[in-house]
Amino acid sequence: MSTTPAPASSLTSTVLHRLVQEGRAPRLLDVRTPGEFRTAHIPGSYNVPLHTLREHRSELLAHLDEDVVLVCRSGARAALAGKALADAGLPNLRVLEGGIVAWETAGAPVDRGPERWDMERQVRLVAGSIVLTTGLIGVFVPGVHLVGTAIGAGLTYAALSNSCAMGVLLSKLPYNRGPRPDIRTVIAELRSTS
Repeated sequence: MSTTPAPASSLTSTVLHRLVQEGRAPRLLDVRTPGEFRTAHIPGSYNVPLHTLREHRSELLAHLDEDVVLVCRSGARAALAGKALADAGLPNLRVLEGGIVAWETAGAPVDRGPERWDMERQVRLVAGSIVLTTGLIGVFVPGVHLVGTAIGAGLTYAALSNSCAMGVLLSKLPYNRGPRPDIRTVIAELRSTS
């Protein structure tokens, strides 16, 4: 008999902010890209991009307790990170409901760096530009419009599967990378605050 780990529960910005103010802040793992993290993040959070978390979850597991809140832009990547950690054996994970967007909207404190476009906005720009360009060129060159159709199919799949291949590709661009969090550094920071 196999048991499926429970999905991570959510935690509102208001509740998290209160916990932080009371000195009872949980571990905050921000799973966005380093570029997104540098733009704005919750003070005291650790940047462990989703792909790094998935790759090193067993190493991280030894340094995390059951009081972990996962953060991303809106909650989708944090939910995927929650599933990865739950599958590795860490129970009782929580996801910041609405992500950093809800946190900022609630007026909670944010550490700011250089302004960058978030991943969702970049995906909309690239996908929209491809569809627009291939639609216009398709007026003169038959069949080119099918590229836009393929992009539309990809976006539909991304919505249904809650994954985004274009976002993964864009996250590898130098604009989005910034200094990559070294897993040894992250683990050392987690150990120092245990």
